[in-house]
Amino acid sequence: MNKKLAAALSGGAVLTLVLSGCGDDEDGKVDAWAKKVCDQAQPQIQKRANAQQAIISTAADGKPADIQAADSKAFQDIADADKALAKAVQDAGVPPVENGDKLQQDAVKELNATAAAYEGLKKQVDALDPKDQQKFADGLSGVANGLKKIEKMDQDALAKLQEGQLGQAMAKQPGCQKATASVAPSAPPAKPGSAGSPSAAASGSAAASAGASASASPGKRA
Repeated sequence: MNKKLAAALSGGAVLTLVLSGCGDDEDGKVDAWAKKVCDQAQPQIQKRANAQQAIISTAADGKPADIQAADSKAFQDIADADKALAKAVQDAGVPPVENGDKLQQDAVKELNATAAAYEGLKKQVDALDPKDQQKFADGLSGVANGLKKIEKMDQDALAKLQEGQLGQAMAKQPGCQKATASVAPSAPPAKPGSAGSPSAAASGSAAASAGASASASPGKRA
């Protein structure tokens, strides 16, 4: 029943600060700025990874009420992480590069906007009725569609910071590396007659296929 959300996440909807590339940055000020951001970013990247896994681990055969609780908490955790990331970028000061002031302002603005969008998804999930399985499955489908729309916002939020000198400097920082979820996957195999309806399972499978294709893009998964 929760497969669409899991597929959207595996397709890259959760922002990560995983940065590709390396290089010699001769400007110590850029390295210092990147360290300020990445040191604060590390726990937030971990929180996002855990939130993503929490959704995925309820995807196969969770009860509606459990799915609702897991998704609601996950969306709030991601929103909180985005707010903290925005604060990290703000607190680090203006990046010592060309147009650094605008880069910083844009990143902070977009991260806060993404946080608000995730809080909107949380409210959408909270409003679902887990007692009506078909309506709940239909509602989750709508939430998954909303999650796909947020994906671009999520990825664009720090895109400019990941370019040029800043990108190279941040790529070298341990705090900006990919986090492994500390929440172990716990989803059991789907069972006939389980909470997920046949129509929901079918739509979830289609979404999973799309997510698998999208996940081939590097540098997007948390």
